[in-house]
Amino acid sequence: MPTKRDTGSALDRDAVNGPEPLLAVRDLEVHFALQGNFVQRLLSRETGTVKAVDGVSFDVQPGEVLAVVGESGSGKTTLGRALTGLVATSDGSIRYRGQEVADMSDRSFRPLRRKIQMVFQDPHASLNPAMDLETALAHPLRIHGVADRAETHRLVRDALERVGLSPVERFLGKLPGDLSGGQKQRAVIARAIILGPDLLVADEPVSMLDMSVRAKILQLMLDLKRDLDLTYVYITHDLATAKFFCDRVAIMYLGRVVEIGPTSQIFADPKHPYTRALLAAIPDPDPERSLPTDLPRGEIPDAAEPPSGCAFHPRCPAAFDRCGWEGRDLRSLLESHWLTVDEEVYERERAVVGTLDELSAPGATARISPQGGHSVTDVRSVLDRVRAADPDEPFWSGVTSIDDDGSAVTVHFAAGEDPALRTSGGVEVACLLYEPEGQGQDTR
Repeated sequence: MPTKRDTGSALDRDAVNGPEPLLAVRDLEVHFALQGNFVQRLLSRETGTVKAVDGVSFDVQPGEVLAVVGESGSGKTTLGRALTGLVATSDGSIRYRGQEVADMSDRSFRPLRRKIQMVFQDPHASLNPAMDLETALAHPLRIHGVADRAETHRLVRDALERVGLSPVERFLGKLPGDLSGGQKQRAVIARAIILGPDLLVADEPVSMLDMSVRAKILQLMLDLKRDLDLTYVYITHDLATAKFFCDRVAIMYLGRVVEIGPTSQIFADPKHPYTRALLAAIPDPDPERSLPTDLPRGEIPDAAEPPSGCAFHPRCPAAFDRCGWEGRDLRSLLESHWLTVDEEVYERERAVVGTLDELSAPGATARISPQGGHSVTDVRSVLDRVRAADPDEPFWSGVTSIDDDGSAVTVHFAAGEDPALRTSGGVEVACLLYEPEGQGQDTR
């Protein structure tokens, strides 16, 4: 069985010894229940759980810019919405200036919205198409009752001026449809800063903008950080913008932070194989350089049925025995093998092992029953051919034995471990290639 993770221990030590963070997140979980087909939804029966955020811990210091980076489906947007009170948390802690906010009701959280604001990915959907900019920017002030009419007018003009929408008189009466994408995002940022927040959670704020304006928006955000003493949690899938914009980077994979550290350290010496793959995927404008060959295979797994052990192990080129191999990995291996062989070989081997439905369940063993009058010897021969075709495949490092009882072949796997974040070379990394500092050298 996988071992229980020791979450956040290094972070907790830092919290004791260092200054109080503006935002402290510990073991945060956001899970969503699945309700299945129509009949199951009608009867309110849950059929599973999506662990969108699954035990995330980090601190954000005042004035810092923390990037949260990952592929689509990694949970980074759900994390951002949890930090701003837009989705309910399932477990864990979010402390803002020492105050617990994770379990607050909407009514209790409302005063904090003046201090914690969010900038959404799509500026076109963030603004009411029927509201001119003056009305849209005044709306938060009216909701929170923080300014009279004259003060509201001054604050709206000041916010527009700060984000570069000037001369202000030209933009006050404009509707969103009259603006370019970059101007809309400037207006969204103006609305976010008008209440004087401490923390902005920016969810892919430049991903839907033209390349020609992305750098300008990021520079605007840096200028606002300096002028207004802002702190950012910057959510993105683009490590290139994170390098330009952020002090630290947290890499998320399948709901968890797998590496976190200073931006310079992450880029100079990435520890986690997933981080290395993300960096290798950054486009290179030099046509003389060949494309990287070590990108992770496959796609990000289903968060409702995550892999055992280390969640990245099915895609990891450096995986080994303790990473959590299971029957689903054997099924993927056989299916990948069949993509490389002739149709005749595929048909012959498929007739021996059947549909592989037996391999769908997680567990430390995988059982394959011979089909269509074939024997366990035939099943073993299929496995031997697959192994011979690629003996360096990481999967085989996790196989401890293969035996049979006359009716089926059983593949046994080494016990998997679920790695916690551990300190290595100035960063925190959740990978079994690295032992916690003070307990031996890393095994890269």
